[in-house]
Amino acid sequence: MLIKGIVIQGKQRGHGLGFPTANIKFEGDLASGVYAGIVNFQGKEYRAAIFYGNDKKIMEAHILGISGDLYGKLIEIKPLKKIREVMKFESDEEMKQQIVADIKKIRNMFL
Repeated sequence: MLIKGIVIQGKQRGHGLGFPTANIKFEGDLASGVYAGIVNFQGKEYRAAIFYGNDKKIMEAHILGISGDLYGKLIEIKPLKKIREVMKFESDEEMKQQIVADIKKIRNMFL
């Protein structure tokens, strides 16, 4: 599945936690969860941690190896493998620890 969209501003929660995401609108047939995947941007492929939540309206991609403002830019997100279900966290620190573990797992999957 390849999902194309224009990057829109989200709630800035990922950025506040140190893991900015590129968000696109998506209301398709995909189970909620965290995925390892690929983001295509300006002809280059990047590994990504992808989150598709229970609201099923926005897809978020933390793109590994890229930084900068992507608002208004076209990206393509390709979720490849679900690595876990959506979880609730007791604190931001607990969420950060899980995101770090998710990113480590995703990096290892691409080795």
